[in-house]
Amino acid sequence: MDYAIALPFGGPGVVDPDWVSEFARHAESCGYESLVAAEHSAMVSGTASVYPYSPTGRLSVDVDQPVPDPLELLSFLAARTATIQLATGVLILPHHHPVVLAKRVATLDRLSRGRLRLCVGVGWLREETEACGVDFATRGRRASEQVEVMRALWAECGPEGAAYEGEFFRFRGMLCRPRPWRPTGVPIHFGGHSTPAARRAGRYGDGFQPLGVDGPELLRLATVMRRAAERYGRDPDRLELSLYRGLTELTQEEAAALAGLGVHRIILQVGDETDLERLKDQMSAGAARLLPGLAEGT
Repeated sequence: MDYAIALPFGGPGVVDPDWVSEFARHAESCGYESLVAAEHSAMVSGTASVYPYSPTGRLSVDVDQPVPDPLELLSFLAARTATIQLATGVLILPHHHPVVLAKRVATLDRLSRGRLRLCVGVGWLREETEACGVDFATRGRRASEQVEVMRALWAECGPEGAAYEGEFFRFRGMLCRPRPWRPTGVPIHFGGHSTPAARRAGRYGDGFQPLGVDGPELLRLATVMRRAAERYGRDPDRLELSLYRGLTELTQEEAAALAGLGVHRIILQVGDETDLERLKDQMSAGAARLLPGLAEGT
């Protein structure tokens, strides 16, 4: 099983070039598989929308905290690391035009020599989505088309270019270069906690990153994903399952149990800690506990 590190969400460190570079390089030296960056295009003061992954219905960070663009942040960190994978978790897909996003993603993947993984979601903050010019009610259907559009643009299509005809997007004769580093394109995982999210992962994705679910509900959503993959002629055994856990809370026993359930990756969250030296100590201790034989960080 792989272990990723989630970059802190909010706080001054993620927009301090020296701080975030040292964080990333230490995670790499410890042997973690990837760095994961979350997205909010904008935060909303006084929102009536309910955050579905907290019992209070509210985010744990203040709305005026810095939340950098994940692709820009990962591009910066790609130049300051060598081997660690780079991932979004999640990028809010309906906020991005897929033709422009396909170029941005392919460029980062190409320049990082295939280190990028894209985990996307449809978003929960209505006001944020509407500020981006997108109908909140249709964001799920739009997201499905967006993945199809990007994959069409990344495919080998010859000089005649790619074509697409959908409800929200349509074009023909389009050539979007560079193509991603890997011939199969950039892996796309779907985040979320709903049955439609699991279905999208099975039909379109390379993996599923369920948020805020556990136990029987986790198993149910994984089954939904696998059945959707089979329905559309895809191999469900090729789809990855990723979960979030706390860096300091996850035990070897829990990790082994999750591996037994078919979890491929655990994304470790660093919580509210902002002191870089303490965070580095926590990452080193987590690697020693979970990655025996691989950890090199101190």
